[in-house]
Amino acid sequence: MISESGAFVKGMMLGGVFCVLVTLFGHIKMDYSTKSHEHRHLQAPKKEDVLNLSEDERLGLSHSIRVYCIILVKPKDLSYWAAVRETWSKHCDKAEFYSSEKVKVFNSIVLDTEDMWLMMRKAYKFAYENYKDDYNWFFLAHPTTFAIIENLKYFLLKQDSSQPFYTGRTETSGDLQYVNGDGGVVLSIESLRRLHKVFEDPDKCPEQGGMIWKLSADKQLAVCLKYTGVQAENAEDSERKDIFNTKSVGSLIKEAMSSHPQQVVEGCCSDMAITFSGLAPNHMHVMMYGVYRLRAYGHSFNDALVFLPPSGSDND
Repeated sequence: MISESGAFVKGMMLGGVFCVLVTLFGHIKMDYSTKSHEHRHLQAPKKEDVLNLSEDERLGLSHSIRVYCIILVKPKDLSYWAAVRETWSKHCDKAEFYSSEKVKVFNSIVLDTEDMWLMMRKAYKFAYENYKDDYNWFFLAHPTTFAIIENLKYFLLKQDSSQPFYTGRTETSGDLQYVNGDGGVVLSIESLRRLHKVFEDPDKCPEQGGMIWKLSADKQLAVCLKYTGVQAENAEDSERKDIFNTKSVGSLIKEAMSSHPQQVVEGCCSDMAITFSGLAPNHMHVMMYGVYRLRAYGHSFNDALVFLPPSGSDND
């Protein structure tokens, strides 16, 4: 009798575990599977592509790409918040900070939640409802991220914002490809429109998630977008190097010195890198100096395109 009870309990436990696994994997794989799980790539234009354009075409392109920057912050991030506010965010066509709660020191859009997925949802919803007619690209970043917005605009030159784009540094979890938020997330206005619509369907895009093991905000975003037919695409330069980085420059250089000691620069980073992550506040100011202010005297930079800040901007 005791052995039969033990067997029954074991059977119940195994059955419970099986149900949990079926629920988990069923939630992840149902309804949004695609024909192919191959890694998707999105490449920046080559210099020749821009040089072949007429001056009028270049001018039109430089004015057509308008980037709205969403920076998600919490009170514990105040020093990072200040650094981002004083550095790269000035180069966005418009940048706003979305905070988990009200902070007296800086202005922000208060989301009243600590949950990162809810913060992301509310921020995207607010951005779409208030700026869908003003900007065609939406860049979401964390306060430890440093971004070079001019390089982002260059990368987007060949892309049509009326098409669904969801890009950055992609990673894979099972059969789900998602953009790692540490490197920043880029959505076209069409992707944001679809995301805003699927937010209204709790079965496909729940606020709290319907699983025992909760997905990260980055993965949940990918799941919701996948239901709308939008796939994550890895952003690369014309030489197929990653341009959204989830590590700092220092970390990438150390790795390159270890793995490519004879080609540290080539092994480290793309010349057209858009983001670096995991930076301390003072490192952001150093990056700002290196990217925008340090120049070799007598060396002329003749880029085919110039991205100017909007009128009245306090851009550097």
